[in-house]
Amino acid sequence: MLLHGLGATSQSWDLQIPALTQAGFRVIAPDARGFGCSPYPGGNHRIADMADDVAALLQRIDGAPAHVIGISMGGTLALQLALDHAELVRRLVLVNTFASLRPDRPSVWLYFALRMLLVNTVGLQAQAQTVARRIFPRPEQSFLRETLIAQICQADPRGYRVTMRALALFDVTRRLGEIRAPTLIVSGADDTTVPLKSQRLLVERISGARHLVIAAAGHAVTVEQPHAFNQAIVEFLTS
Repeated sequence: MLLHGLGATSQSWDLQIPALTQAGFRVIAPDARGFGCSPYPGGNHRIADMADDVAALLQRIDGAPAHVIGISMGGTLALQLALDHAELVRRLVLVNTFASLRPDRPSVWLYFALRMLLVNTVGLQAQAQTVARRIFPRPEQSFLRETLIAQICQADPRGYRVTMRALALFDVTRRLGEIRAPTLIVSGADDTTVPLKSQRLLVERISGARHLVIAAAGHAVTVEQPHAFNQAIVEFLTS
């Protein structure tokens, strides 16, 4: 089960799906509510509600227990799923994610405040451009920037705003010790969105968790270093 990040879609896993299917896995990559092709049902929701969506899907397709891989927002869904529906999770891979997002630098606070302002005023296009420039800042990453912008602009603006608030309120720090699924934490060494300090907390609090830091990769480690990432997750899931 592959769970995408905020604003992205299931297409963000295109570089992982062939490697996983070749390794013999059945791969499920849904669009979260309000993103990609999944409609926004209206009203407020919590990360727990979005994790319940994943649980319902796994049960409906008889896909449990599943290996669950989540990046950024998808990692919070994976965490919540492992806590609330432990019987559905076989192994857990948490990529550039957090139990509670509390940036330790003013510049990161300002970045999130700007994102919230943009999505609540001028709209998704400006928000998408800001996010894409931060995640893919180099000139040679223009294709990746445009791809991410196109994915973000598929989102329902109302669902995007509600999910941003849900992420700001998300905090399962005190429950991390409840996780029993074998867990791998993957961090991009140059992640400017989720501080490494927040990711190391997962390693410290989840019993037996392993930590892999991939060099020359930022928040989008799955597309910046796909070979190293794919090799690591296939080895973990098949070991």
